[in-house]
Amino acid sequence: MRQPIVAGNWKMNLSLEQGLELVHSVLEKIGSPKARVIFAPPFPYLQAIAGLTAGRENIFIAAQNCHQEEKGAFTGEVSADMLRSVGAAYVLIGHSERRQYFNETNEVLAAKVRHALSKGLRPIFCCGEPLVIREQGNHIPYVAGQLDAGLFELSEADFRQIIIAYEPIWAIGTGRTAGSDQAQEMHAAIRKLIADRYGAAVAEDTAILYGGSCNAQNAAELFGMPDVDGGLIGGASLKAEDFAAIVGAC
Repeated sequence: MRQPIVAGNWKMNLSLEQGLELVHSVLEKIGSPKARVIFAPPFPYLQAIAGLTAGRENIFIAAQNCHQEEKGAFTGEVSADMLRSVGAAYVLIGHSERRQYFNETNEVLAAKVRHALSKGLRPIFCCGEPLVIREQGNHIPYVAGQLDAGLFELSEADFRQIIIAYEPIWAIGTGRTAGSDQAQEMHAAIRKLIADRYGAAVAEDTAILYGGSCNAQNAAELFGMPDVDGGLIGGASLKAEDFAAIVGAC
């Protein structure tokens, strides 16, 4: 049975002091969660947050990005080895903001996935459609193309290390949320795509998270859908009470 997962993507927010206070408060509120809880703070805070969460069951650290090369003259970039050395176990790859603002292509993202896996980091691979694609009714083929280009060349063993986060771009930071039926439709479609490529057993074992204005008020309904295995949380992950409530909704 798939374990529910709640990952908090802080993006470019909070000071170190604020981040430590946030994590300390969340940990106090959630106790021993049945969900796997993942904090994804900015790069400079990773080691400090990892120190605060060390030894806590079901609590992990993720980076928000990594470079596809092992090392070299890439000023401003961070390697998978660096992330592992400061306590990260997961890494976000392909977030819509990386695709949009940093022009990350499917080819680059596929390279990042392969490199992260080779270094022992588990990718949380993001996919999702813009509003115009949704309105055209082409959202499933669009996301299928992202998965095919970014993940479906992996071996079964490597793919089993992947977590998928479906994030409808039109619902990220907009206050708009996919209805629970819309989320379920896409999550079920993604699971079918995985089954077609890797078989039903792999599909049933793959965690698929929902990202897109998920909050304390709608989390329980979204997470109650049979193919929604938790959430990749943005703004609500910056408030301890809200994030703890989302964890508790699993």
